[in-house]
Amino acid sequence: MKVLHTCFSKSWGGLEMYTLTSIRQLQNKNITAELLCYPESKIHQEAQKYSLVCNTLKVGGNFHPFQIFKLTELLKKNKYNIIHTQASRDLWTVVPALKTAGLDTRLFLSKQVGSFIIKKDFLHRFIYNRITFALAISEVITKNLLETTPLDKKRVVLLHNGIDMEKFNPKEYSYKSVRDEFNIGDGKILIGMMARFTPGKGHEEFIYAAKELSNKYSNLRFMIVGEPSHGEDKYAQNIKKLAAENDHQNKIIFTGYRSDTPNVIAGMDIFVFPSHAEAFGLALVEAMAMAKPTVCSNTDGVLDIAIDGKTSLFFQNRNAEDLTLKLEQLINSKDLRDNLSHAGRNRALEKFDINIYTDKLIELYKNSLLK
Repeated sequence: MKVLHTCFSKSWGGLEMYTLTSIRQLQNKNITAELLCYPESKIHQEAQKYSLVCNTLKVGGNFHPFQIFKLTELLKKNKYNIIHTQASRDLWTVVPALKTAGLDTRLFLSKQVGSFIIKKDFLHRFIYNRITFALAISEVITKNLLETTPLDKKRVVLLHNGIDMEKFNPKEYSYKSVRDEFNIGDGKILIGMMARFTPGKGHEEFIYAAKELSNKYSNLRFMIVGEPSHGEDKYAQNIKKLAAENDHQNKIIFTGYRSDTPNVIAGMDIFVFPSHAEAFGLALVEAMAMAKPTVCSNTDGVLDIAIDGKTSLFFQNRNAEDLTLKLEQLINSKDLRDNLSHAGRNRALEKFDINIYTDKLIELYKNSLLK
């Protein structure tokens, strides 16, 4: 089996990272898997670090006749069995190339982000009718696909993303490593979040909670992990300015981008996932896998991952006061923190192991080739 994953995004976030994870997992299962991406994009640079086979096209919008021609030649030459695109925008290049080449290559779409645009006009029907299967990463995305595209239920499959449980194993990392790096002393409770700097990730609510809790408790520190992606520098500056205006006790740490995600999470006592409308929430799964008690917004993809009162505490979406109250419950109860930690780790192991995802994906690939 020969698979081509496409991702023309110039950004760097969960979607792009997971594309590389999927390719590497397929390779681990002895399947030939390559990447098609925008040249010198972040995903291209990261893929090269792993020595992945990379093909590049300068696709920055919906219609690129010359790039379609180049892709047509690539598809004819390499004879892929499966093309798996990670963003619906890529379809506008991939589908015309497949049509032009006259190939019956199976086409998969992973839908990572919901859309409010109805895509049932003639052109969208032409594009979406070529899809073999659309993979929805959560129930909310399944519903979104059925409501906004011409796809029927038979071609929409729920397939949760997964993570490497051997990598995200709390026994493999030191609690003190990152804490020592940032001079977080013994007895301090470190509350952290990890997200790209983009609107809707909940940085504002996190900073509000940090301010309120710092005024009440002296043993707290807060950590914000992440960096702005393409075109998001101004938002990141505004968040840091907001923190400076509210963090009078210098308790908030900005780490920037960290490649050692499990090591960073290992040093946290409580993990916050305050996103307003996340299609899934891989960072939440990673924190649960690392046996951290979590507080998360009660919306969208979070509902596929966490269970309120068992693995996590839910707070009302966008409600900074409620987030503060739920964090205070965990600050005041180590027993509650421990209970959520154990249940979260177990749920991550049972539901979100990357091997579960990979085996299901390969089965879908194989079944599609039998038709």
